[in-house]
Amino acid sequence: MKPYNILISGGGTGGHIYPAIAIANEIKLRYPDANFMFVGAKDRMEMEKVPQAGYDIKGLWISGVQRKLTLENLSFPFKLISSLWNSRRIIKKFKPDVAIGTGGFASGPALIMANRKGIPTLIQEQNSFPGITNKLLSKKSKKICVAYDNLERFFPSGKIVKTGNPVRQDLLSIHSKKEEGKQYFKLNKTKKTILVLGGSLGARKINELVENNLGFFKNQEVEVIWQCGKLYFDEYKKHADIEHVQVHQFVNRMDLAYASADIIISRAGASSVSELCIVGKPVIFIPSPNVAEDHQTKNAKSIADKHGAILLKESELETFSIVFETLLKDKGKQEHLSENIKELALPGATTDIVNEIEKLLKK
Repeated sequence: MKPYNILISGGGTGGHIYPAIAIANEIKLRYPDANFMFVGAKDRMEMEKVPQAGYDIKGLWISGVQRKLTLENLSFPFKLISSLWNSRRIIKKFKPDVAIGTGGFASGPALIMANRKGIPTLIQEQNSFPGITNKLLSKKSKKICVAYDNLERFFPSGKIVKTGNPVRQDLLSIHSKKEEGKQYFKLNKTKKTILVLGGSLGARKINELVENNLGFFKNQEVEVIWQCGKLYFDEYKKHADIEHVQVHQFVNRMDLAYASADIIISRAGASSVSELCIVGKPVIFIPSPNVAEDHQTKNAKSIADKHGAILLKESELETFSIVFETLLKDKGKQEHLSENIKELALPGATTDIVNEIEKLLKK
């Protein structure tokens, strides 16, 4: 039997890239001789992250449509035609047995062309409110793997499978790593640790919030692991000299960062939310309001409504110190949030998604 050829497309942000890599890794475990081809957007982070994970990637000249009239928008039709044409060439040459989309601009042209060629497609929707690309692709896709309930409003109900979002496998064992985490980050074992996550690129409002509260954190006797992101590292690294603060552009050992944290402050991108459900620590979500359909607020609200996290909007940040101090001093509240968010975890997501892909391959 000839090895399977697997086409995977998704990118733009870590939230689309890491699920794609997790799915590829699981397929590779089951079919070690399978061939993989990733399709991404030319100047986005997948062009760096996917080769680092050991997979080939081809880049398309594609970007999203901006909400206001810009030069970017005027070039969009040309980018789309170019990307459809190049996707067709990639598919013709690679001859995939299945095509998988995890969201982001590039997955649109790649999966449209796969559908036209009669190749079975599966999409993985991470958010509680889908983006335009996946809504369009859902009509022709064979299966739609989702992480939230009530997505029949957007997708054909017969194709939906609730699997959850793929997460890093090393997060499943963080509960035994607290000691190792404290040593790795050189933390004071008698103090509480706050982990601040703004996503791979960073989040300006969260970074400003942390900077404005450095004195407050010192008074509360907490230590801070602050992941400020690629775009902001040069601006905030000066604070790394303060004894209770660590500033990181990117955290390589996320498992140990999660393990050593007592409270986590985070954006509410779909991948982060899924990881935090598995991690099971008290979380304050500060969603980004600058994303399509305000989906981060919807992601965070779906957890907060089940008493699994605290939702603090950017417009309410003046209340942060009260919200934080109340949580820090209330051990019962911390335990309550931890127990409730763990209930929402779907740790078998990657396996379940690949089971669906396998059914398509076997057909």
